[in-house]
Amino acid sequence: MADSAPDHGRAEIEGLRAQVAACTACADLPLGPRPIVQIGAGARILIAGQAPGRRTHLAGRPFDDASGVRLRQWLGLDEATFRDPAKVAILPMGFCYPGTGRSGDLPPRPECASRWRQRALDLLANVQLTVVIGRHAQAWHLPDTAGLPLVEAMRDWRVRWPETVLLPHPSPRNSGWLQRNGWFETELLPRVKSRIEAVLGDSTL
Repeated sequence: MADSAPDHGRAEIEGLRAQVAACTACADLPLGPRPIVQIGAGARILIAGQAPGRRTHLAGRPFDDASGVRLRQWLGLDEATFRDPAKVAILPMGFCYPGTGRSGDLPPRPECASRWRQRALDLLANVQLTVVIGRHAQAWHLPDTAGLPLVEAMRDWRVRWPETVLLPHPSPRNSGWLQRNGWFETELLPRVKSRIEAVLGDSTL
């Protein structure tokens, strides 16, 4: 069944996307502001991430790096589906590359969440699965688990299933964590892939 998002919803999303693209609230960023989001009327999957990395900033599209390759593998999505805003919305906690700290990228800037996040979420009325990635997105989308270690909150995934699932960041830096937590790939990822296939294959689910 084809999505039937009303025209006014499409117009509102396009308007918000234009406003976000023009945002210069964080003019002091090391590479300057370049908001990177993916939203579209009818999107049924929402990926709530952290913030664009340097390579993604330079490319100008979400997850255009090694983390994106791994994330698509985790979700069972090909490149075309992943980048289709009518199917997948990508809304990081910070829309711009925050710069690099001592042990990796800095945390997402807080200005984006207060200015844009709820407005964008309110327009994504067809989302049936929210994929929450990392601690900053966990604090926003799953505030009841914010005080728990990420792995502990992830272990309890059935409580939020099938509307929401919490994942670690797919960065290559987390390869050691993945090796220590084999249950993630054997127990959780197959369920995530099946759920995504069902959601994208039948708009009535």
